[in-house]
Amino acid sequence: MKLKRKDIITTVDLIKEDVDKILNRSEVMLGYLKREEVPELLKGKILATLFFEPSTRTRLSFTSAMQRLGGSVLGFSTEEETSVKKGESLEDTVRMADSYSDIIVIRHPEVGSGKRAADVAKNPVISAGDGPNHHPTQGLMDMFTIKKEKGLEKVSVALCGDLKYGRTVHSLIYLLGMYGPEINLVSPDSLRMPDKIVKDVKKTYGCEIKEFRTLQDVVSDVDVLYVTRIQKERFLNISEYGKLEGSYRVDKKLLEKAKKGLIVMHPLPRVSEISTEVDSTPFAKYFDHAAYGVPVRMALLSLLLGKI
Repeated sequence: MKLKRKDIITTVDLIKEDVDKILNRSEVMLGYLKREEVPELLKGKILATLFFEPSTRTRLSFTSAMQRLGGSVLGFSTEEETSVKKGESLEDTVRMADSYSDIIVIRHPEVGSGKRAADVAKNPVISAGDGPNHHPTQGLMDMFTIKKEKGLEKVSVALCGDLKYGRTVHSLIYLLGMYGPEINLVSPDSLRMPDKIVKDVKKTYGCEIKEFRTLQDVVSDVDVLYVTRIQKERFLNISEYGKLEGSYRVDKKLLEKAKKGLIVMHPLPRVSEISTEVDSTPFAKYFDHAAYGVPVRMALLSLLLGKI
């Protein structure tokens, strides 16, 4: 399947050949960055970043990726900066940005907003998250990190924390399914991965998925521990959030039981779910993980714009 001018709204939009191409191209981009020899493949191209929700890593890494490839960036980082405050619809905002740019990245709190944007834009649209739905480029970063650190074959991965609302894990589980690793889900009952997603991944890829309630159940058996925060902003009832906050915490004591070579990943930002004492250990890969956002997004932008 050709990636040129394709919309990337969920990881379900991708097939394994697409993912292989993106990951391989990401390796090339990382090489360019290390050698400080990045070609200006996107010179004259403009990326529009439409962020209706807060973002640090995603917005900045997309900006860095576009600029490193010679392109330029326009956009906004909060709804307060837009005519939405005057009543403008999402579709009209997207139409205007589309006319000013060559490719759009959008983050919005409403499920389905990425698809709505793609439906009215003539240029490619990349979703950077629509509510608790999907965050496909984060998933691609996750896969690139796992490939670099552990490989994608015969690897055991545990996804831990907020699996109900966490859009990063909703994207990642589909990508993992393509490669057939052992997938373990670790969460409290109230934050389990939605049954629809679990059933869909099992049916589509035929992979085994196990569910657990505590980190102690899996830490000695997995190669990758992917930790997510309990997302306060997704809870209507703050007292319910308070009951779950800090219920899953990775610290040196827990990691004494870890399998040799385990890596700990996190999409960031973290709150209290990974102790800072872990940062200086060989387990910690979450900052390397975040840095890979630039080459992965460089790869995706260049492929979608046909500059390979």
